[in-house]
Amino acid sequence: MSIGTFTFRPLDPLTDAELLHSWVTHPKAAFWMMQDAKLEDVERAYMEVAADEHQHALLGLRGGVPAFLMERYDPAHRELVGLYEPRPGDVGMHFLTPATDTPVHGFTLAVITAVMAHLFEDPATERVVVEPDVTNKAVHALNEAVGFVPDREIDKPEKRALLSFCTREQFLKRHSSAARGVAV
Repeated sequence: MSIGTFTFRPLDPLTDAELLHSWVTHPKAAFWMMQDAKLEDVERAYMEVAADEHQHALLGLRGGVPAFLMERYDPAHRELVGLYEPRPGDVGMHFLTPATDTPVHGFTLAVITAVMAHLFEDPATERVVVEPDVTNKAVHALNEAVGFVPDREIDKPEKRALLSFCTREQFLKRHSSAARGVAV
């Protein structure tokens, strides 16, 4: 089965909240830390993101249908303030693929590859920064597959995280093998 191509659109906190709520409260989204969120909590959280010049939420679309969530943030102002020395061109990223009853082999790797390609479309982006939970082994493997290199463990208020970086060059070096057979 072909995964196809992905496009992106800005998330609408009100019209997309019900869909997002179903994604972020699912047990498989435990690392998103919104398991007990009510619909209003999701609306509020993403209205705050939409109003913040230092972060953006996008929906990844597959065939025009929402397929995943992507968040982009400025680590000099959000998430990692005081936890590392940001460089010019650093961009923070989160992504979430929702749980499904019909998994498609290679889908999540195709998603992270598309997310990274989208971030590096901006010529100002030099390096992508992530801070997943240290126990999230599945995302560590995906990060490595697209070129991330772990730097160190850090303590955030909500979790112990593995600070990792991926430069444009590291992504391009891995991209050809990570995206082989996948249109992004």
